[in-house]
Amino acid sequence: MHWIDLSIFVIYLTAVLGVGFYFLKRNKTTDDYYVGGRQMSSLHIGLSVVATDVGGGFSIGLGGLGFVMGISGSWLLFTGLIGAWLSAVLLVPKVSDMARRDGLLSFPQFLEAVYDKRVAIIAGVISAIGYLGFTSSQILAGAKLASATFIDLSLNQALLVMGVIAVVYTVVGGLKAVIYTDTIQWIVLLAGLIFVAIPVSYIKLGGFAVIRETVGPEFLKLSNVSWQQILNWAFTIIPIWFIGMTLYQRIYAAKDTKTAKRAWFIAGFFEYPIMAFTGVLLGLFSRVALDAGILADFTNGGTLDPEMGLPALLRTILPVGLMGIVLSAYFSAIMSTADSCLMASSGNIITDILRKHESKNSLRLSQIFTAIVGVTALFLAMKMPNVLELMLHSYSFMVSGMIIPVVAALFTKRPDKQASLWSMITGGSVTFLLIVSGMKLPMELDPIIFGITASVIIYALISTINQRGITSQ
Repeated sequence: MHWIDLSIFVIYLTAVLGVGFYFLKRNKTTDDYYVGGRQMSSLHIGLSVVATDVGGGFSIGLGGLGFVMGISGSWLLFTGLIGAWLSAVLLVPKVSDMARRDGLLSFPQFLEAVYDKRVAIIAGVISAIGYLGFTSSQILAGAKLASATFIDLSLNQALLVMGVIAVVYTVVGGLKAVIYTDTIQWIVLLAGLIFVAIPVSYIKLGGFAVIRETVGPEFLKLSNVSWQQILNWAFTIIPIWFIGMTLYQRIYAAKDTKTAKRAWFIAGFFEYPIMAFTGVLLGLFSRVALDAGILADFTNGGTLDPEMGLPALLRTILPVGLMGIVLSAYFSAIMSTADSCLMASSGNIITDILRKHESKNSLRLSQIFTAIVGVTALFLAMKMPNVLELMLHSYSFMVSGMIIPVVAALFTKRPDKQASLWSMITGGSVTFLLIVSGMKLPMELDPIIFGITASVIIYALISTINQRGITSQ
């Protein structure tokens, strides 16, 4: 990498760490640390939500999808648009009002207000584990990008660098630092990709005629995806908008309900079509570059990891100066998600599992556990090869465990505590065991579908028995 690009990148990382340290002494309470003082605007929150949800993992993952299947990979984030707008209408008003009334800090506290402490603790455990995996996926995304950019940097070395930066910045800054920098990082990412990476790549590859001649026609169609794949994405991603700890923290951080709803509509629009097509187009361009022999130096025995195609393309075709800007843009996206997921996981531990958020040293404990979660996520990232797979598995585990109690809380008159507790345990366990076993499932459906199905059955069965018991009395 040229010294100019490296200088731009180093300045960016230094600025991000500087923001974290700026807020270090301005966080006085866990309210400041986890929900930003509850006075954030819709634009800041909306951009922070989309930066967190899409982030580097989906940015690199979308590139991998574009590499493998073309523009049809954009359907992945269409489910994000649906989830964002549905939750804006169905979830945000109820949760926002309750948060201001009861001073909520976490997602499980919402479940505790509806059900009881046992449900909140189980939700806290599931959420903490899920966001630990999600943090790992972001660190891995950053490492893949860095190792493809710096020739002498191995993947494990890149993991260490990315992990340390993400952990230190998040530990000292808290949610307010996260939200403000997310806004800047998302603007940097979109500007870098839309105004630099896409046009430069398009011109360097020779335009549409060359692209059409190089890849199969299916890569340029939106129909190059199976119904099973769309169903799997829908079951995995839409529900996360109803159970994501990072999203609840931002609802709580908004100054009022109207602000939170507006932020969710902003986030959905940026997810699809803007980021969806930006990511898959660049992935498609990397496939064209590989087939044209431009990325030959990055292949191993003639093959290339699909998720390495996009960073390899950028490193190959971008001129000096622009490479540093686009590299900073991708690291912006990765940091945006990594920091939020760290905050979510440590928040679950402090608030919902240990219940130390009101203790005298709660702020210091929050920072300590954020560091512990970050280090653990780094070690997990060293064991996993695929960014998108790790992200979707983490999503699946959280969603299958917690979506049914949330649906019951929103749409039933008498949510059942016992049924919710066992539906969470059953749904999360079934999905986890199916993922770990690696068994081939019917019709190529995702484990999450079977986990949610099991959760629904258990909830319906127990709640029906309990209702009959009440009636018979």
